[in-house]
Formats: sequence, C-alpha cells, structure tokens
Amino acid sequence: MSSVPSPTDSGAARRRRRLTAETKEALRGLNNQLSLLNRQVSTHLEVKDVDLGCLELITLHGPLSPSALARRAGLHPATLTGILDRLQRGGWISRDREPNAADRRAVSVRALRDRNREVFRLYAGMNTAMDQICADYTEAQLELLADFMRRVNQAGEQATDELLSD
Repeated sequence: MSSVPSPTDSGAARRRRRLTAETKEALRGLNNQLSLLNRQVSTHLEVKDVDLGCLELITLHGPLSPSALARRAGLHPATLTGILDRLQRGGWISRDREPNAADRRAVSVRALRDRNREVFRLYAGMNTAMDQICADYTEAQLELLADFMRRVNQAGEQATDELLSD
C-alpha cells in the first residue's frame, strides 16, 4: 500500500530538486570559469591548454610513465609524445630513464619545480580567493564540501572511463 505525499512533502521534494539543479548548474559554471582561468594561465605560460592539463597531472601524480599519463589524460600515446616534447623543450618536465625497468627504453616523467613557481604565481589570485572563501566555513562544513567535491570528481572519473570504453 502506498501513501499519498502530503503537500509539505511535495514542497520538500520540489525544493530538493531545485537545489540539486542549482548545484549542477553551479558546477557547470565552475567548470566553465576554471576552463577560462586555465586558458589564461596557458596563454601567459605560452603552452597549449592540453599541455597545462598534462603538466597538472604530472605534478599531482608524478613521476609517471608516459603510458600511465596517457591513460590518466585520456589521450592517445602518439598525441602525448608531442605534448611531452613541448613540455620538455619548455623546461617544464624531465624524462628520466627507469633504472630498474626490464625495458631499457622505459622512462618516467616528472615536473621540474623551478618552472612550477610560475604556475603557482598565475594561480595566486584564485588561491587567495579560495582561502578567503574557505575562511567563512566551519571545519565541519569544509569537511562536507571536500567530501562532496571528491565524490563529484569520482563520478566524473567514472563517467569518463565509461565513455573511453565505448
């Protein structure tokens, strides 16, 4: 036997749907704004957007093998070779031989810290603004926000993996 929702239940359901839609819209807006910021940073650094994205992955998860980086970036290995060539020429990364690898050609890619200072400088305004925004939240609220962002990130990774496997 099903129960008929009371008018207050349907009002609560409408509010929840509206808030969920607003959250999704805010995330889309954030994605667009961060893309614009990243494009400006790329322009200032004189690198391509995709190069900056790969540099970020190397900085976060490196050192990485080129094949691991290609998987994380969702790029074809041949495309990644060109990106790594440009980043290495620009002094952003180094490719180091893996001394214990069975394949003598095996390399790992790592970010060079001295060039990363330039990246941090260009993101300084955003980092300062984020610090100021976070100061307005309690520790419990920040834990909730961090959990939400981690879960959204995981959902994005899963959706990307599904599209890659099609």
